[in-house]
Amino acid sequence: MHRPDSYPPKPGSKGHHHDHDHDHNRDQDHHHPHDHEHESYTGHKTIKIVTNILDANNRIAEENRRAFAAARVHVINIISSPGTGKTTLLEATLKHLLPKFKIGVIEGDIATTNDAQRIAAFNVPVVQIMTNEFGGACHLEAAPVRQALEQIDLHSIDLLFVENVGNLVCPAEFDLGEHEKVVLCSVTEGEDKPLKYPLAFQVSNLALINKIDLLPHLEFDMKSLHENIHRVNPKLTTLEISARTEKGLQAWFNWIRSRMAKK
Repeated sequence: MHRPDSYPPKPGSKGHHHDHDHDHNRDQDHHHPHDHEHESYTGHKTIKIVTNILDANNRIAEENRRAFAAARVHVINIISSPGTGKTTLLEATLKHLLPKFKIGVIEGDIATTNDAQRIAAFNVPVVQIMTNEFGGACHLEAAPVRQALEQIDLHSIDLLFVENVGNLVCPAEFDLGEHEKVVLCSVTEGEDKPLKYPLAFQVSNLALINKIDLLPHLEFDMKSLHENIHRVNPKLTTLEISARTEKGLQAWFNWIRSRMAKK
């Protein structure tokens, strides 16, 4: 079994700090722009701070993109709320796409290596990024992803999945250098997620609607969810799946293959 590596380094080493004061037990109802320093700022100074952070991130994301292009690696960044089934989806994906594709995974969590350990069971390169080492950031940024790449031989893989920190706000704003963002939602979250968190659906290339096996036990309007998704992004492709029972996953696999073929 491949033992999951982890990033960032121990306290005292150089690393990016991105302090947030977010309560993730409230379904990510925090708002941007953030205060990225301890002192409170308003107006133009706040805008300048946020702009500088995003500009710096985008420069590193472009470096990541060049590294992916040089190694001919296709990168898919999966974003979602906590508990929607990202890791279960990755497990089912690895089960079906290995060994045809050589796959690596970067796992993002605030704490623990639980998800990376599950992925390591498939004997693929996996690196865990734990954001609690730099303030418990609610998302991955390009800089820690670049450092995580130092632990993966990009020339040995064809496809890299990034499982972002569970959150529908911040991960939508930060470019990692990926080719596609995939937003995962579940029928247990209700139909209004796209309206509450429109940016996640606006910047994504595909929306997966997970846990359809639970529909018989829920009062859920699938038509309303599709309408809300297309209200915020009329061009977004949607697929209904169950990562647990694997219903509908063939369409997801076909979508991945089509994107790989285009690269």
